[in-house]
Amino acid sequence: MSFEKAPSTSEIFEDASRDKHLQNKLRTVRILDSVQTAITLLGLLMGLTVLGVSANTLSVYNYTKPLPGSFLSLWPHEFNIHPTVALVAGSAIITVLHIVALVFAKVQFLRTTSTVQVSLSFALPFISLAAALIAVIFFYSVNASDSVDTFLSWTCRWRAVPMWTQPNWRTLCKQSKAGIYLSILLIPVEAGALALSGWLLKERNYVERYVNARKSPALS
Repeated sequence: MSFEKAPSTSEIFEDASRDKHLQNKLRTVRILDSVQTAITLLGLLMGLTVLGVSANTLSVYNYTKPLPGSFLSLWPHEFNIHPTVALVAGSAIITVLHIVALVFAKVQFLRTTSTVQVSLSFALPFISLAAALIAVIFFYSVNASDSVDTFLSWTCRWRAVPMWTQPNWRTLCKQSKAGIYLSILLIPVEAGALALSGWLLKERNYVERYVNARKSPALS
């Protein structure tokens, strides 16, 4: 597969030194690039937080869940932990994708290869948005059940009961809420990242075409 190469950075800045319109466009690209990096870092921090609190609640459950044949248990026998598993899986995907996005932003070859740039610029935030949506929708669809308890419903029901050892219902309830609320907030963050990727790609393509047009013999 052949890759279409964009003008080099030195070529763009050489032309920009003599063209005020190009300078303005490059300034816009730099601002959008900085905003995109900030949003990516924000999404990474949120994803890591959701992953941390959700994984911790699962860890506490696995440590304190009843053994087969137990008659006394702190957890209900009919218990659905799949919503919390969905948050762990979704946040893990988001975390990995944001790390890939940050690496992509630092590798000059990928940034100046149009085919790779188009693919990654839209694929990473789109998959992150889909992962957040699926995790949240699945969480609420299962948690709406009145017949089977979930981690959120059970821990928050008993949060007023003092516990000096695990499971600490109040802490687990707060962690469960933090995980789902941050997952909900990730949806507009990822949607904004997707929209910003489109805008940034449009501006970069304009700069590339503009520089190439200035170098063409017909305009020289």
